[in-house]
Amino acid sequence: MKIVDTEIPEIKIIEPDVFGDNRGWFMESYSKKKLSDLGINANFVQDNHSFSAEKGTLRGIHFQNNPMAQAKLTRCTKGAVLDIIVDLRKNSPTYKKWIKIEISAENKRQAFAPRGFGHGFLTLTPDVEFQYKVDEYYSSEHDRSIRFDDPEIGVDWEIDDPILSDKDKNAPLLKDSDINFE
Repeated sequence: MKIVDTEIPEIKIIEPDVFGDNRGWFMESYSKKKLSDLGINANFVQDNHSFSAEKGTLRGIHFQNNPMAQAKLTRCTKGAVLDIIVDLRKNSPTYKKWIKIEISAENKRQAFAPRGFGHGFLTLTPDVEFQYKVDEYYSSEHDRSIRFDDPEIGVDWEIDDPILSDKDKNAPLLKDSDINFE
């Protein structure tokens, strides 16, 4: 596994070692020891798996407030996505900054976002399967969203009319949210 640094130091791109031959390929998609050796020490407790049928489906920007905040390790196992990670820590020098990473079944990249960051993704192909590990269990009481097109954050999603859930259509702007990350 190789770590690729991003403009926001806490967000990491992980490129697994892929071994191929005439039969296909093999890779370790997760190794607690190898990630720990690379400085990622999250204790993942839950795996999530989503399917999006249509190209242009946008999910996010999602997070869980403290004390149930979640670190995430994301990957795409079918199709391709634009993975977006936003710093929502109010006292951070990179507050409201975001990173955009193309993750696909083909490139096998993964992205790591620690607690205090929002996450969303846009499907670039139809029939996308997206998976992620989290280090805290889901809590509906702490589940939050920020509007994907919040002008204060200014994410360039590269799409004008995404397919959205009612939850994401009605998500509050950052200025109206109750984010509690310091």
